[in-house]
Amino acid sequence: MKKISVIIPEEPSDILDRMIKAAVGDYETEIIKNVDNIPYLTNKRILFAIELDDAGNNINLSRLFSTLYKRGKEALKGSTGAILVHSNSELFTKTVAQEVVFKANQLGCSFPGRPLVEATGALRNLLTMQKVIKKPLEEVCCILCEKLGKRLITDAPKLLKDPQLLVLHASNRETSNTLMLWDMIKRNLDGYKINEIHIENGTVRDCIGCPYKTCKHYGESTSCFYGGIMVEEVYPAVLDADAIIWICPNYNDAVSSNISAVINRLTALFRKTKFYDKTLFGVIVSGNSGSDALAKQLISALNMNKTFRLPPYFSIMATANDRNAILKVPGIEDKAKKFAENMKREIKA
Repeated sequence: MKKISVIIPEEPSDILDRMIKAAVGDYETEIIKNVDNIPYLTNKRILFAIELDDAGNNINLSRLFSTLYKRGKEALKGSTGAILVHSNSELFTKTVAQEVVFKANQLGCSFPGRPLVEATGALRNLLTMQKVIKKPLEEVCCILCEKLGKRLITDAPKLLKDPQLLVLHASNRETSNTLMLWDMIKRNLDGYKINEIHIENGTVRDCIGCPYKTCKHYGESTSCFYGGIMVEEVYPAVLDADAIIWICPNYNDAVSSNISAVINRLTALFRKTKFYDKTLFGVIVSGNSGSDALAKQLISALNMNKTFRLPPYFSIMATANDRNAILKVPGIEDKAKKFAENMKREIKA
């Protein structure tokens, strides 16, 4: 039976301790508390259990990642991760979890869809889920932790003989450094079925925020209140795809409004169909800095919320401002080739 390596950088509160026990259940565990003596963590099932102070910090967590990064980019190679996090306030849980997933992923760790259970101060973040589970909030939290532990221990992505790739972008091919980087990657994916959809300006209206029952009603018919390209092209393409590549130039340290609207509009489809078996990749280019901010946005929106699987090294990031500047980035062709090879390893049998 697989063992869960539980990393607890700081002394857990009573609620986090109960969350840990619910997640690991009867599985064999390896408890890691001493960040100055961390065992090697390749090919592990890793549960990060994070207690935050009043400022949203966990000092030993930072020390943990400093140590892991010194071991090199394969420090967590072959491992799968999940996260439990508790805060005394209503803040910090999601942003800290984003940081953990991003850093661990850069070291080779994958994450199943929805790899996080967060407990804010009064557990008010679980009020919506309580409407479904209909238990006291603390019990709701522990039930979610138990389910997460099972996903962590049983996660086994299937490699496919003929995977289908969907590429979503909202860029101008003549001027976009991000699309040029994707073209470099695509040249190393010869023979793969690739469907590219251009989300043009004005074709996708953002989510109107329909009530849950209204959204679910449209979702049951694989539709949405607004219809349009989302229903006619994007929804069917997402359902057919085994992996989705999001092309994301940096707009003020966020994905573009069109891509953001697409992500928001996936909610109706998500009501009917979960995305645990679909793999997420990101191609991100910033004019100056901030590519990690976009990577964390994709992690939060699509892996944590929408259940897409996050493979190791899910994103390729580069800095290129002027037109065609991506072509002058040192070693970029080799970097694109390695990213394509990683995609192949993660999706194709």
